[in-house]
Amino acid sequence: MKTRPAGIGNANADWMGSLPSKLSAMPLKHLAVPGSHDSFTYWVDVHAPVGPDQKAYVKYLATMFSVIAKKVMVKWSMTQNLSFKEQLDAGIRYFDLRVSSKPGEPGNEIYFIHGLFGHKVRDGLLEINSFLSKHRKEVVFLDFNHYYAMDAEHHVYLINMIQEVFGSRLCNICAVEGITLDYLWDKKYQVIVFYHHPSAQGVSVMWPGNKIPAPWANTTEPNKLIQFLETTLKERTKQGAFHVSQAILTPRVNTVAKGLVWGLRNYLVERNLPTIMSWVEAQKPGVDGVNIITSDFVELTDFANIVIKLNNLLLMEQGGKPR
Repeated sequence: MKTRPAGIGNANADWMGSLPSKLSAMPLKHLAVPGSHDSFTYWVDVHAPVGPDQKAYVKYLATMFSVIAKKVMVKWSMTQNLSFKEQLDAGIRYFDLRVSSKPGEPGNEIYFIHGLFGHKVRDGLLEINSFLSKHRKEVVFLDFNHYYAMDAEHHVYLINMIQEVFGSRLCNICAVEGITLDYLWDKKYQVIVFYHHPSAQGVSVMWPGNKIPAPWANTTEPNKLIQFLETTLKERTKQGAFHVSQAILTPRVNTVAKGLVWGLRNYLVERNLPTIMSWVEAQKPGVDGVNIITSDFVELTDFANIVIKLNNLLLMEQGGKPR
């Protein structure tokens, strides 16, 4: 498949703020929203130890064959090429976040992680907040769904950090059905944080993970992925939750072994993108339709734009003009 950089630039930087009033009045759970999978992996640190999210045999290989093993890991750990700001400019509004402390490092610093350590979480959040300060009608979903090597102190540190960075932009927990863009704009909320850990219970701006289910197909086969996406959409919770369709393929150990030198993008993603994107293009948002759709390497196709334009179907249904 011939791929091209797309969605780079800021054509979609204000897409939410540009939606017609009929759509901004709809529950956000019924709109189509583009997201990225393992959103932070555009940079990983090959000089740091292998992350605690990895199995023992991977850590062993990385110790024995440090440089070579980590170069291979980079090719299979990176699922995005664009920074947070570039993703935001391209229209991405949902971010899949996995975090960890560095075992043995003093203090409570938290890093993004996917096999290898990425940037400090604080730096990523500040980058997102900077974008939001310039685009006051844009809203992001931050889904903190995996935690590694974190004790109670680390969680307190991270939760406090999120609140310090975003402040009054954080949306309080309330009925999902009442969350429209109009409501968020009125309250000046721009960030909905989901925190999949008991440490956040009782914190009014940390939404529980069950409010944003993201079923995972865990397959390397595009046809099985599409069947799974269709099934889980039909089973989508009708009340009280957003929904994430993970339009991603997941490598297995033998996949990595076969495509060792090619990496995730060249061996698995690019060759299957046409099938996956055909499914995305055929979707419709709304009560029984898609909500958030995530992808690897969001710049390889016109992914964000395609998802955003699905909202036109809702507008046509209501007799309005497409965006």
